[in-house]
Amino acid sequence: MAPRILLARHGQTEWSLSGRHTGRTDVPLLEEGRRGAKLLGERLHRAPLDGLDGVEVRTSPLVRASETCELAGFGERARAWDTLMEWDYGAYEGMTPDEIQAVRPGWLIWRDGVPEGESVADVTARADEVVAWAREAERDVLVFAHGHILRAIGARWLGLPVSFGARIRLNPTSLSVLGWAYGEPAVEGWNDVGHLVG
Repeated sequence: MAPRILLARHGQTEWSLSGRHTGRTDVPLLEEGRRGAKLLGERLHRAPLDGLDGVEVRTSPLVRASETCELAGFGERARAWDTLMEWDYGAYEGMTPDEIQAVRPGWLIWRDGVPEGESVADVTARADEVVAWAREAERDVLVFAHGHILRAIGARWLGLPVSFGARIRLNPTSLSVLGWAYGEPAVEGWNDVGHLVG
């Protein structure tokens, strides 16, 4: 079978809860985020995934992702990878969407990128690197990362522009699976938070 990529978004933080753009600022998990990470880990360790024995695991080095990985039970198997870091929001770091719209009406990150941060082309290149790595793997891979970069990876897995990421939301501590259907890249599951609600 062709390899799949499993995407785990980090748990809830104070900034994700308030809607602040959290790129490279190392914001820790809230207690809710730590609880969600443990529940995600329980899900990944029971059938049908059964702990993903032998699967290569990578994580963003930022603490909210690496701690989610650790609490989910994959810390010892994971390798930190800078390519999985969140979009660099530059001048918009820490701002909410409403605050950004007040200074730049009509702004859309998926089209415009950010001043003093990463462009859409920059993020596309990083997402493509992750997709290429996953497709070259001999079996499924698991990554722990952030909302915008994971949405970009989802778009590029499907062969679509990164701008498609605007249409595929991701909640904290969600699990998504990108695989194949009829020989073509496909979404097997997206933004699944069933483990958080029982």
